[in-house]
Amino acid sequence: MLVIEQRIPAQAEADAELLLSFEARSKSRLHCYTTAGEEVGLFLERGQPALADGDCLRARDGRVVRVCARPEPLLHVTCSSPFELMRAAYHLGNRHVALQLGDGWLRLPDDYVLKAMLEQLGATVSLIEAPYQPEQGAYGGGHHHSHAGDAEFSYAPRLHQFVSKA
Repeated sequence: MLVIEQRIPAQAEADAELLLSFEARSKSRLHCYTTAGEEVGLFLERGQPALADGDCLRARDGRVVRVCARPEPLLHVTCSSPFELMRAAYHLGNRHVALQLGDGWLRLPDDYVLKAMLEQLGATVSLIEAPYQPEQGAYGGGHHHSHAGDAEFSYAPRLHQFVSKA
């Protein structure tokens, strides 16, 4: 089994490739296979952002492995105006939906309830098959909240720090 424990900067050459959905790229522990069929055990540091298309990893044996985003069913959302697109993004954000943002469009995983809501808002929604790379959260890192006393996740989001004016 190819054991991978380290992220490395992007490399021009790779010895193997992993074709992974966004959900799989979001995991720090994963059992998967290279595109050539070799078994892989992924053991990455927890709390890191999801792997992105083109990211590289180093295996214990020194090989470089490139991550490729697997195309998956997505809703491609466009609107008649920037305001309407912003409104659609607001309603999706209010439901904590991760979004991929483009120039004049949004993408999200296929979901019939969200599709109906978007169409009710006047958006044009089409089903496409494409790699999915949503925006990372505003605080960076993986999805977690501060846990006081837990050194690994002990941070105070600056947006929520209140100070008295002196």
